[in-house]
Amino acid sequence: MIARAVDDPLVAWLLDADPSIRWQVLRDLAGMPSGTVAAERSLVAAEGWAPRLLDQQRVDGQWGDGVDLPFWWTNLYTLLYLRDLGVDPASAGARTAIDRVRNSVTWGPEFGNSPFFEGEVEPCINGRVVALGAYFGERSDRLVDRLLSEQLADGGWNCEAERGSVRSSFHTTICVLEGLLAFERAFGSSAPVTDARERGQEYLLERRLLRRLSTGEIIEPAWTKFAFPPLWHYDVLRALDYLRAAGVQTDTRVEDAVAIVLQRRQADGRWLLDVRHRDTLYEEIAGAVGEPNRWITLRALRVLDWYGRRD
Repeated sequence: MIARAVDDPLVAWLLDADPSIRWQVLRDLAGMPSGTVAAERSLVAAEGWAPRLLDQQRVDGQWGDGVDLPFWWTNLYTLLYLRDLGVDPASAGARTAIDRVRNSVTWGPEFGNSPFFEGEVEPCINGRVVALGAYFGERSDRLVDRLLSEQLADGGWNCEAERGSVRSSFHTTICVLEGLLAFERAFGSSAPVTDARERGQEYLLERRLLRRLSTGEIIEPAWTKFAFPPLWHYDVLRALDYLRAAGVQTDTRVEDAVAIVLQRRQADGRWLLDVRHRDTLYEEIAGAVGEPNRWITLRALRVLDWYGRRD
C-alpha cells in the first residue's frame, strides 16, 4: 500500500465526509492500523447515511412505495448502498433490516414469490443478490450453482442468454464477478467458483476492459465515464476496482483503462461524478453530477495504487 498522510490535502478532503467514506479512506489510502479503521467503521451504523437508509425500511421489509419504482428495485439498491457504505452486518440496525428482508421480502408472483436472497432469473440481478448474501451472511449455494451453469462459452454472462444470446455482456459479467468474489471471500473458495470467476475475468481482460475483440475499437464510450453507484452499469473504473479487490496481477491489458482513469483526474487531484444513472436512489449520497466526488476519487486512487504495485 502507498500510505498517504491524513493531513495530505486530498486525503483531508476525503475524510471531511460521512463515516462510510472515512473508514475506507483510512483503510485503503492512509494505511491506518486495523483498530483505528474498525473504530471509524463502527460509526457507520450509528450516524450519517446508513442509519438514514435503515430508518426508511418499512415493517414489511420493503423500501419505497412500489409506485414510483418497483419494490425489487428499491430493495436491491438500498441494500447495495448499505453494503457500499460498509455498514457492519452484525450491527443491530443491519440485523433487524436483514431479518425483515429474509422473512418477508420476495421477488413477487412473476418469480414464484422467490425469497429475496434466493434471487430471480437474470444473472445481472442474481450476481448482486449473491454479493449481498455474502455480505450479510445469507448464503445461497443454489443461486451460485445457477450462475455457474449460465456462464457462456466466451467466459462471461448475459441476461439475454435466455432469449438466445450467445455473446456475453460486460454489464452482466461484472455483476456476476463481484458476486462470486464476495461469495468466495465470505464462505471460502472452491474450484468451480474460482474457475468460473477467472474465466469471467479473462473475458474482460482479453478485451482490454472496453474494446471489441474483433477490431480493437472501444465498444461503448459511456464506459469511460464514472458513476456512483453504478447500479447494473459497467464502466472501466468499476472493472478495475473489481480486479484490485480480486488481487489480480496487472498486465498490459489494463493499461487502456488505467489511462482513462488518469485522464479523468482533475488538476486538483480529484475526480468528478460524470454521470448519474437513471433511477439512482438517494442522490445526496451519490453527489452532484459534474462536481468533485469523494466516492469516485476514493475508488480511482485505490485503483491507481493497485496498478502502481505491479512488478
